[in-house]
Amino acid sequence: MIQHVFACAVASGAEEVIVATDDERIERAVIAFGGDVCMTSAEHTSGTDRIEEVARVHAWDDDTIVVNLQGDEPMMPPALLVQVAEGLANHPEAAIATLSAPLESAEEVFDPNIVKVVCDKHGFALMFSRAPIPWEREAFSEEPPRMAHPPHQLRHIGLYAYRVGFLKRFVDWPTSELETTESLEQLRALWNGDRIFVERAMVMPGHGSDTPADLETAEALLKEWRPVPVT
Repeated sequence: MIQHVFACAVASGAEEVIVATDDERIERAVIAFGGDVCMTSAEHTSGTDRIEEVARVHAWDDDTIVVNLQGDEPMMPPALLVQVAEGLANHPEAAIATLSAPLESAEEVFDPNIVKVVCDKHGFALMFSRAPIPWEREAFSEEPPRMAHPPHQLRHIGLYAYRVGFLKRFVDWPTSELETTESLEQLRALWNGDRIFVERAMVMPGHGSDTPADLETAEALLKEWRPVPVT
């Protein structure tokens, strides 16, 4: 799994690709396939906190853009890593850039493993939630619930770009009650008044691995899937 994710990151053309982990099994796996790994504290409450430690260890400048590709996304198109990095670079008023895609069914809207996002007219996030937001009063009150036309719901694609300067602020903030309630680390940034730019993904991401069933599907798909390098 980690080797597939690493290959996606390399195919994006990133200047550096580093696996951040506190698990020695992952460290051994990365070393075995020739990747770069940074062992971090086991006390981090989120991936963003973990990435700040990597940035500090490597003494990256505050303006350096770092993309967080999570280790359970083995089929993330490399083009999306470039898109999210460029989204942040082109929006200096944003602390974070991320991506979204339309939801296609009521089942997805009500699935708590699929995070939803609502944005303002300029593309900045108003709220992220595992709940069905915004609430389509007429469509969702039916039995079974149906999607409104046109659908207004967007799923959040868990791919982030940050500047190192933001990461330094992020780790100094206490975990917010909203972040804990939803178990969504990006809510810490919104809680503290920072802005998150959300752009529609230029292509759909591949199959993630949020559950054991997802993992079985991903393993089957990975037999035929290879990342397309960004040129």
